[in-house]
Amino acid sequence: MVDKSLIDVRTAAVEAHKAGRFDDALTGYAEYLTQQPTDAGIWTNLGALYRALGQHQMGRTAQTRAFTLAPDEKGVLNNYANILSDLGDYAMSIELREKSLALDPTHLMHHAMIGRCYRGMGDYDAAIAYLTPKVDEFPQEPEIQLQLAFAQLGAGHYGAAFRSYDARWLTEEMDNPNVPFPKWTDGMPIDGKSILILPEQGFGDMVLLSRFIPLIAEKGAKVRLVAKGPLLRLLDGVEGIDWIGKSATKEDPVDMWISLMDLPKLVYGPTEAGNVPPPTVLNIPADSAARAKRLTAKHRDMFKVGVVWSGSATYKGNTFRSFTHREFLPMANVPNVQLFSLYKGPFLEAFQKDGSAALMVDTASTDRDFADCAATMREMDLIITSDTATAHIAGSLGVPTWVMLHWDSFWVYRHSGETTPWYPSMRLFRQPKPQDWQGAFDAAQAALVNEVEAHG
Repeated sequence: MVDKSLIDVRTAAVEAHKAGRFDDALTGYAEYLTQQPTDAGIWTNLGALYRALGQHQMGRTAQTRAFTLAPDEKGVLNNYANILSDLGDYAMSIELREKSLALDPTHLMHHAMIGRCYRGMGDYDAAIAYLTPKVDEFPQEPEIQLQLAFAQLGAGHYGAAFRSYDARWLTEEMDNPNVPFPKWTDGMPIDGKSILILPEQGFGDMVLLSRFIPLIAEKGAKVRLVAKGPLLRLLDGVEGIDWIGKSATKEDPVDMWISLMDLPKLVYGPTEAGNVPPPTVLNIPADSAARAKRLTAKHRDMFKVGVVWSGSATYKGNTFRSFTHREFLPMANVPNVQLFSLYKGPFLEAFQKDGSAALMVDTASTDRDFADCAATMREMDLIITSDTATAHIAGSLGVPTWVMLHWDSFWVYRHSGETTPWYPSMRLFRQPKPQDWQGAFDAAQAALVNEVEAHG
């Protein structure tokens, strides 16, 4: 029998977890489990908390203990399957989700996540085959259709994929913009119409998908683009744009609006794979170009490598796609190589504190916007970056770009191969196994030595 004081510790820890007081919850769970190590419910709670904190390996350990104690408990099965998916153990995650569905067929999210696991394996056909009938069978669960969209994107079924992606509007994460214009709907003619494009999701998505704007203008549309401030100068003057600004007003000459992620539907038919349009031709203002030349002038004779190690810290998948600046430091040992940091964000503090700035010139912390960053990129011989907005900008500029990819990469890069049709100047370096950044960087280091030698 558990004494009352220990029950109180358990209760307080669970309440702290629910309230978001994670430090208190961790302390309470540890105290309780030291005395009561057979409580599967608290082990799985602890595992879920570790996952929320980005401590995925510790989360797996906690969920393994919970599963050993309660292998048929639905909450344990769900939490264990989630952490296994995160860490790339897709086969076991599918096995647990199928077991959970046998116990409770109403837990429809497992169907979406089984498809997501097949996609994580790079088996897009299996994901599509599994998810397609589930979309019609369970229309009340939009995540199933969303996962189908991602599988179709990986497979290159772009016409179908961007239509399946409509399901995002049915989730809690997306709200329709509050604008006083009608929304474009699939099949609506745009010839002679003024169409307002509204931003959606990240900076990289805007750079990626703005390549469709010239094709839309060719169809007779007048294009007005709302863009976030850091991208305004970079996209100003892009072919096909009649107007660009930070916001629209009800007085603007607009016939309809469309969200950024729906632009491909204006180009690809519902069943069309379609050719990938060339990358966006970006604008580099003269003052940004002059600034970049000043920043790099003293290293003109070196092989200049611009590096980026993280995307947005607020993006929920950033833990897996990013790494630390220290992964690049061995590259400073390659003769005639000078590293330049193109990173600007909260992880710059660690870079500045440990002395890395002596080996890696900081050019980005004073960037005014992405136009400044792009101008510096043009001065580089090579860009090496994580999967973030800078990858899309470098790829659009046509600068030689190496993208360091985690094992479950963004659909533009698929799950295998060294190239992507979306950015011809890119070379892709992948983790050889989940979480193995060392293997990816060892390959990039060897390639850099060869690149510098060939460069002379």
